[in-house]
Amino acid sequence: QVQLVESGGDLVQPGGSLRLSCAASGSISAIFDMVWYRQAPGRQRELVATITNVGTTSYAASVKGRVTITRDNAKNSVYLQMNSLKPEDTAVYYCEADVLGVLRRRTYWGQGTQVTVSS
Repeated sequence: QVQLVESGGDLVQPGGSLRLSCAASGSISAIFDMVWYRQAPGRQRELVATITNVGTTSYAASVKGRVTITRDNAKNSVYLQMNSLKPEDTAVYYCEADVLGVLRRRTYWGQGTQVTVSS
């Protein structure tokens, strides 16, 4: 089994910064794409950023230029550096990973971490 655990969510003022982390653990042979999503109250889950296993990144238009996704393959971890935060960035942030385990390949989700941007 594989687990994903996010951390780093917090209450921050508009214009501030946060760095979210997500660590995968368990029976992992390889991790392919790692993705950050977010879901605000009353809204659908939104893809924020993606990073492939070779480091290719892509971003939602709403965060491009303010957010950077990185990963550390040795630590099976993905990070989301968020700058110039806005109230509309308030959401629960989830990480997703496409994982090859011992017997099969499937997608795993973390439990989420709350980001609140407010003065």
